[in-house]
Amino acid sequence: MKKEIKKIVANALKEAFAAKELKTSGAGLPDITVDQSKKEEFGDFSTNIAMLLTKLEGRAPREIAACIAGHIADSPDVERTEVAGPGFINIFLNRAYWVGLLGRILGSGEKYGSSTIGKGKKVQVEFVSANPTGPLHIGHGRGAAVGDALARVLQAAGYEVTKEFYINDAGSQVNNLGESILLRAEELDGKEIELGENHYRGDYIIEIAKEYAEAKKEAVKEGADVPDVIDFGISAMLKWIKEDLKAFGIEFDVWFSERSLDDKSLITDTIEELKKKELIYEKEGATWFKTEQFGDDKDRVLIKADGERTYFASDIAYHRDKMRRGFDTLVNIWGADHHGYEARIRSLFRALGLDDSALKVIFIQLVALLRGGKPVAMGKRSGEFVTLRHVMDEVGTDACRFFFLMRKSDAQLDFDLELAKSQASENPVYYVQYCNARVRSIFSHAKEKGITLPEDTELEELGDKIGTEEIRLIRHLGRFEEVIERSAAEMEPHRVTFYLMELAGLFHPYYNRNRVVTDDAGTTAARLLLL
Repeated sequence: MKKEIKKIVANALKEAFAAKELKTSGAGLPDITVDQSKKEEFGDFSTNIAMLLTKLEGRAPREIAACIAGHIADSPDVERTEVAGPGFINIFLNRAYWVGLLGRILGSGEKYGSSTIGKGKKVQVEFVSANPTGPLHIGHGRGAAVGDALARVLQAAGYEVTKEFYINDAGSQVNNLGESILLRAEELDGKEIELGENHYRGDYIIEIAKEYAEAKKEAVKEGADVPDVIDFGISAMLKWIKEDLKAFGIEFDVWFSERSLDDKSLITDTIEELKKKELIYEKEGATWFKTEQFGDDKDRVLIKADGERTYFASDIAYHRDKMRRGFDTLVNIWGADHHGYEARIRSLFRALGLDDSALKVIFIQLVALLRGGKPVAMGKRSGEFVTLRHVMDEVGTDACRFFFLMRKSDAQLDFDLELAKSQASENPVYYVQYCNARVRSIFSHAKEKGITLPEDTELEELGDKIGTEEIRLIRHLGRFEEVIERSAAEMEPHRVTFYLMELAGLFHPYYNRNRVVTDDAGTTAARLLLL
């Protein structure tokens, strides 16, 4: 809507200039800003353009506003204007505008809210990327919900989006996974075992060990090869992770294996490229990258003195590969404990002479799991913790995703299991979904009475049946495209969740005050179209 109102104001400025009521035009004009009014008595929109023109015009802003307001009022969509305060112009749109907007919404169908502001630019969203050493927990769930919702928002805004999961299938943590599975398999075979401090202890390890022992009986008896167990374990864990994500409504376009960095010599190539730029040096037997030179708080080790590579070495190779795949923007969704890691990755961009503004990092804060307001224990000491699957199974996927998106991603989230399951207005998910349930119920009631949903084309002749309360709902519906565009631009999908809760806050009181199926056929038809 704001775009349309800006055009109305821009045309009014042209008319005022043509009438010689203004001396400023064209390139001299400041950017036009319009805001939706928070109170109905101040109109539907307001603009401060008159105050922005004060210096250029050399006149009082209220005097300038009076000139412009008259031309704004000439628009066929405007009912009236008024000058307020130091020089604001309040704009009141007429019923015909709102009826026309509802018609456009209906005509757009499921595409309503979509836009082309992304211009087909390529965006990669990398999220979850959990180590394949255990089930997804609720922290992963929040990152998954944010990443998938953001990808959907970006697609709706006209971007070409690739969703990617980076599999950390190399290094010490997967070695520990393999050893843990093998020890449990040997235990199942009757041997006494002792788990080390770094071994995984959850029941899921025993389940995989059973599968391995069944598939590789002889290997367990004769002494299995740890790399073989690692491969088996990673495969089993990824199968679980993919199943959980699919149940959560998420499917990735790309699953990128850390091991493939070695297969393609990407780590070696990256270090060699940095060497050519004289950004690599040896110290105390280790290989260092001069990250401090590019904004990091200190230089970072790529290869330790014992010859083992650091995770950072893999990460810079992975990000270099991402850049070479032709994305315009790379979005990394990380846990809050990775805050210090951003500067290291940005240093790679700068070292390679690339614009690091192409990298967007979104941090996901912790989730506090509650039951009836009381914390749920989530200790990992015994390997037992609350998994995403547990929460999905208890409250449902819709409620789970919605709750994860009810706060900005960088704010801590309280997730109350009992609240998420409750059928009460205090539950935001129920409050929003109950709108849909009520609408469907009304459609069913209308159908029982032999009333069918009218055609969109009938809306114009039904316009006089749309009153103030209907306009409040239409006004909010009209904000949806702007919400999507802002969500995409700011990379904040929670804005859509907030929008839905506000919409529910308008709809339920409307429903309680107004019958939709009435004795008046025109009123019934108009309200059915709105619903």
